[in-house]
Amino acid sequence: MVEAAGREKPIRVTGAEAKLLKREVLGVPDRIKHQQRMAVPMQRRTPGADTHQRVYRYRCYPTPAQADQLVKTFGACRWAYNEGLALRDKAWREHRVSFGHADSCRALTGWRNAEETRWLQEISSAVLQQALRHLGAAFGRFFQGSGRQPKRKRKGRSRDSATYVRSGFRWAEDPERPGTGLIALAKQSGPLRIRWSRPLPAGVLPVKLIVSRDRARAVGAARGTTEM
Repeated sequence: MVEAAGREKPIRVTGAEAKLLKREVLGVPDRIKHQQRMAVPMQRRTPGADTHQRVYRYRCYPTPAQADQLVKTFGACRWAYNEGLALRDKAWREHRVSFGHADSCRALTGWRNAEETRWLQEISSAVLQQALRHLGAAFGRFFQGSGRQPKRKRKGRSRDSATYVRSGFRWAEDPERPGTGLIALAKQSGPLRIRWSRPLPAGVLPVKLIVSRDRARAVGAARGTTEM
């Protein structure tokens, strides 16, 4: 007779029990259903065959007030990433509950409304959601076997950056210098000063901005990099 011993696969909690754990134990608000809103079929935004996304890098020179706000934004993105990571780990390790990007975004709503973390309201919610999206993408690569398990980001050891999607910035092209213009980031009153070392190609509109901190000098010294 042969006896085989093995480790049982943990049972994942789903359904109403998982929803209750997320709400009562993990502090994640329930999904708000818009019952009075007419249902609209989802439309997939599939890029055309000739559509390509390219990265253009430019040096930016924020004012002292903009630099201070960017420093807060970098710290808030790192905080949201780490808190999202801790919450995902706790959900699975202690309760066997899967945690996705939508759950993280609802948790972010709770953090922004909580008294002790209300300072997050000073930062664009779209930017913080992008930090959580990066966390979800890191977990996706890990589960697919193409990346390492996500770890906490440490101040001074990880790249200081913030990702702004179209809802997080305003773009106004200069009619006299096509391919250049004014870019105003969310939560900032004035446009960000950018040195246009070369104009954007004709017909190109920025759809995403990644503002990162220059390693050689602090953002407070009015230096940084903008990718679009």
